[in-house]
Order: sequence, then C-alpha cells, then structure tokens
Amino acid sequence: MNKYTIRHTTESDLAELMPLFDHSRAIMRNNGNANQWVAGYPSTEVITNDIHKKVSYVICEDGAIAGTFAFIIGRDPTYEYIESGSWLNDSRPYGTIHRIACAEGHHGIFETCIDWCRGQIPSLRIDTHADNRIMLHLITKHGFQHCGTIYIADGTPRQAFQIIDTQRLCAPLTSFIEQNILPQYDLFDNAHKQGHARTVIANSIELAQHYDVEINMVYTIAAYHDMGLTAGRERHHIVSAEIVKNDRNLRRWFDDEQIETMAQAVEDHRASADHAPRTIYGKIVAEADRDIEPLKIIMRTVQYGRNHYPELGHEEQWQRAKEHLNEKYGRNGYLKLWLPESNNAEQLENLRNIIDDEESLREIFEKCYFFDTEK
Repeated sequence: MNKYTIRHTTESDLAELMPLFDHSRAIMRNNGNANQWVAGYPSTEVITNDIHKKVSYVICEDGAIAGTFAFIIGRDPTYEYIESGSWLNDSRPYGTIHRIACAEGHHGIFETCIDWCRGQIPSLRIDTHADNRIMLHLITKHGFQHCGTIYIADGTPRQAFQIIDTQRLCAPLTSFIEQNILPQYDLFDNAHKQGHARTVIANSIELAQHYDVEINMVYTIAAYHDMGLTAGRERHHIVSAEIVKNDRNLRRWFDDEQIETMAQAVEDHRASADHAPRTIYGKIVAEADRDIEPLKIIMRTVQYGRNHYPELGHEEQWQRAKEHLNEKYGRNGYLKLWLPESNNAEQLENLRNIIDDEESLREIFEKCYFFDTEK
C-alpha cells in the first residue's frame, strides 16, 4: 500500500514547501544539470499562482509534506509546436505535470505523482531539460515515450514526452457518471433501472479485457447506452447516441473521434438493430447488454409488460410475454450475439429450451408476475 497521500496545496504550506525546490535544485546541480530551475525558479509567486488556480498538489506522509507537483489539464501553449518528432496524439485532452520536487530522505515521489495523475486523465505529457538525467530516467522508466523537443516561455529547449493509458479508469470521469448519469436510470421502468446499467458496465469491462480497446470509452458507452429511454423505447438508441454527442462534459476526457465512436456504439447496441455494430465498441456493449440469464430475462419481460401495458390483464400479459420471448430469443428470433468470450450463447440455449417448453415457461411467468405484483 502506498504510504503517501495527495491533496491540494494551500498557502499555509508555502513555508514548508519552498525548501523542497531548493533540495531538488541542489540534486540537479550535483548531477550535472546547471541550466534548469535557474534564477530562483520556481518562485513563491509561481507556486502561489498555482495554488490559486488549484493546480498545485502536495504529497504527504503522516501529515508532513514529502513532495509536490503541479498538474494542469488543458492545452499547454508551449506544447503547440514540437520539433524532431510528434505527439502520440494531439487531439485528445491531456494533463501536464510540472514542478515536481521532493523533500530530503523521501523516495517514490515521482512514482506516486505519476500514478495519481494517470488516474485523472488518460493522456499525460511532461518535459524536462536534456541534462536532467535523473528525471529523464524516471520518465522513461514509467512508460512515457519521447516525442520531440519543445520550447518553454524563455525560449530554451526541453525534451517532451507523452503517455496514453488505455487501461485505467479515470477517477473524475467515473465520479461524474456515478453522480450525474447512473442515477437517471432510476427514473426508467423496472427492467432498466440503475442495476441494469451497472450490470452492462460490469459485463462490458469484463469483455473489454479480450480486445485492444480503451477502457474509459467502454465504461462510458455502457453507462450511456439506455439514457435515451427518456424519449421512449422505440428511438431510445438514437436518442442515447445524441445524448453522448451533446454532453459537453465528456469533452473533458475524449476528443471528437472518440465521441463519435462512442455515439455509434450506443446507437448500435439495440438487439433489434437492422445492422451489425460498426465497431468493436458497439459489439462489446451489445453483447454486454444481452446479459442472458433465463430467469432475469423472463422477469424483465414481465416487468416491462406490467409497466408499459398496465391495461392488459393477467392472461393478456402472458400472451404478450410469450410472443416477445419467442420473437426476440426464440430459435428464429432476431437477437444476435457478437462476441464468443461471453457465456451468452450457452445461456441463450438454456432460455430457448424454456421457451420451447410452454408449460415450464408459463410456470416461471406466473412466479414473476405475482412477485412483481406483490412488490
């Protein structure tokens, strides 16, 4: 377990903080780097400005400051021009790490900083002086790729690096979705409550492990896939895609191409779609949404009928459920499976065996019907 914690820097930290920069500057000088952090940089004014912008952080051990860094999400003007190379990706949002310093006697500060930053946004950038051998070693050791040379505000060159983490969920993204998206499912019918969305998320993430995909895109697609139910079931997949495209919050983490891919996947997830999903992302969420467990499928069918056709009597609900199950899941049904890594095929065969045995299907229907009534 990491012994360090991270929090925003406050102005009351300055007296304890500034000696860290002196210590780190001395390490640079002792290792042949005489040209970085000159003329008192970073000054108290620079750090105070970082604090006011809420981009300065301290790394603490048992309440004492062991390290510090600045982390800024958004385009950095000094990164607009790069020579002798190119960025891994220059369209997606990124965060930049600056002004890392540590207190004497502490180790693992850089690793702690990078680990935390990688959980904030998938794409990270960092730069350092060509003479900063220690930092160059740490940067490459932790997976950053050298992209070229950039020039900072005073015109001096720096070696620039980028890393894109496709396999770690972004904490601010998941927090946003947990607080603002998933609770909206509780407004939908019993078959599409928040529990259903969470199941599709879990299934999608599990399936994603078998493919070269970005986990934050998979998570977001699954979270938004049924949001269009606010406009009714018939067009919900289309409306869900529009919601993805129009949610400006998502542009904090994704570029236009990723947004379009996610919207397509959301639109393609519907079982009754007349075309195959256009991308692997669409196949993942479509397969995850099937979530074929015979008893759960029958229960959801009953719940949907009770919620959307309350005028139907008991026997009419049975006929509707039987017809729907045969039309969608029966041996000649329209439901298609897309990925072999799920257990949907096996479960679909189990469900079809139940559907084929009308007596067994009726018995399960009755239990679900009266269970739903008693609730």
